[in-house]
Amino acid sequence: MYSRILHNVVVFAALAVLLSSCGIRRHKYADPISKQTEQPDKVLFDRAINDIEHSRYEIARLTLQTLINTYDSSEYLAKAKLAIADSWFREGGAHGLAQAEAEYKDFELFYPNMEEAAEAQERVCDIHYKQMDKADRDPLHAVRADDECRQLLLQYPNSKFAPETQQKLREVQEVLALHEYAAGYFYHHKGAMPAAANRLTTLVDQYPLFSQADEALWMLGDSYDRMGDRFEDKSAAAYTRIVKDYPLSVHADAAKKKLAAMKRPVPQADPVAYARMKYELENRNAPNKLNRFVNEFKRNPDTSLAAKGGSPTMTIMRPGVPVSVPLSATGGTAGAPGATPGAAGTTGTSDVTIGVTSDTKELDARPDARANPPGAAPVSHTAAVANPTSKADVVMAPQQPFATNHPLSDADKKKYMKQAQEKAKREKKAAAKAAKKGQPPPAPAAQPAAQTPSAQQPAVQTPPQTPQP
Repeated sequence: MYSRILHNVVVFAALAVLLSSCGIRRHKYADPISKQTEQPDKVLFDRAINDIEHSRYEIARLTLQTLINTYDSSEYLAKAKLAIADSWFREGGAHGLAQAEAEYKDFELFYPNMEEAAEAQERVCDIHYKQMDKADRDPLHAVRADDECRQLLLQYPNSKFAPETQQKLREVQEVLALHEYAAGYFYHHKGAMPAAANRLTTLVDQYPLFSQADEALWMLGDSYDRMGDRFEDKSAAAYTRIVKDYPLSVHADAAKKKLAAMKRPVPQADPVAYARMKYELENRNAPNKLNRFVNEFKRNPDTSLAAKGGSPTMTIMRPGVPVSVPLSATGGTAGAPGATPGAAGTTGTSDVTIGVTSDTKELDARPDARANPPGAAPVSHTAAVANPTSKADVVMAPQQPFATNHPLSDADKKKYMKQAQEKAKREKKAAAKAAKKGQPPPAPAAQPAAQTPSAQQPAVQTPPQTPQP
């Protein structure tokens, strides 16, 4: 008896799947035309819509293409073009979604003032939103979804799709922010503090609604702390943002203690930021253990921690320059405290050009780049030509070392110290042996030219003296 019941259930299930795959099941079209008429173009349009609703997409596209080619002045022309894009969107797959995006873009190009143009842009945003991968994978579709959703909000701010698209944009930016956070976390725990600070600074400036923005600011302040006292202002700015903009953070009390230890003023919490963070914590749906287990096998990211309110960022992300990169092209110093972006002598130039000159004396007449290290006054070309010997009289300003992504470990420091001591012993033995023979001691190894200006002049060597018998 049970076997017969099981057999009937399997037969009915197989029949339902077969009927659905054959197009008998109907998926109602979202924007049908309710006008009742027997005009031939309307008949073709209704037939194509019926095919779309029953998943006969290829037949529907052929019918719609016939309508477009035959009745080029039909009132259903724009609807037919939109229906072709909808058929590709419903068909799905990588190829179908790519074709749908192209058709929706064409519809916006030909009919930008129609009400359906906002719908077409919303579908383009949805195409990349559905193909978005997790934060630790290729962010291509997340970046495209960010661009397309932002374009809809800018072009059609009063559209009925704007509120839903705004939430999608917040979720997309949560994924992009998590991608940057993972890179900053990796650099921070590796010990590459300038790289970590660059990533985390871009993150907190671009995505303030990120669910772990307070954690990113805490790591940012710690990164600047480890790079030395020169970056104390930037470290204090990170801790200040935690106290002011994220008052309910678990790091708020620790950030206050850090500011007090630095003898910096502790700001009051922003009431708007406090209300926003309280609302987010109360309405946040954190995934349970089962959801976290299931999400491991899904391609799409988990956006349950994304912000539910607030205005998403409407600008393109522009990565910054790490403090380990010297901005010496205009005489500035990278990572100098108090440096203002865009100020003379602090921004440098990022363009490198190469030119061919026919004057062979130009290289001798022009001042050497090594004579103008970061922090020193530049020598003009006229002054160098008028007084060629002035290069040796330039007083070099002491330059602090730049922050590095490859700090020496204790083992490396001991190793290099041992090598330096052994080298000093060898030089001392060589000097003692030369003194016994009556010869001048061997000259020490030449220093790099960038350290002292005198190193640019050729060293005068004394010929060895022949001992008298």
